[in-house]
Amino acid sequence: MNKTLHIASEKETEKLGEAIGRAAVPGMVIALIGDLGTGKTTLTKSIARGLGVTETVTSPTFNIIREYRSGRIPLFHFDVYRIADPEEMYELGYEEYFYGDGVCVVEWADLIEELLPEDAVIIRMNRGAAEEEREYTIEGGNEDTCIF
Repeated sequence: MNKTLHIASEKETEKLGEAIGRAAVPGMVIALIGDLGTGKTTLTKSIARGLGVTETVTSPTFNIIREYRSGRIPLFHFDVYRIADPEEMYELGYEEYFYGDGVCVVEWADLIEELLPEDAVIIRMNRGAAEEEREYTIEGGNEDTCIF
């Protein structure tokens, strides 16, 4: 799968995230790749809403991972910005998350790209021409994790 979406506003990012959350299946890994301010955390919060997560979702920058278990599927939110070496992910036990029964959303996934499962859904996020515009290219996945 390879699809490019042109997002005009933060509200559209939220709608996209909620749709992804509603379509998400256990074992899904969603890798977000983009510069600061491209909407990674906004998209993650919206995915959580689509999953039915009731806790407040915050960026796990200093913890690297946050777990949310109130939705229909557990959500594991990674922010790997501070990972200096992909080997650090082994210390976190990332494989239990990536190959488990929850949904993993990984911000700054380009830093650990070699550790992502082959069927990960990769969303490349870029700024558009106007301040709120974004271009999201969605790649990967499989027939179980096809969100479009």
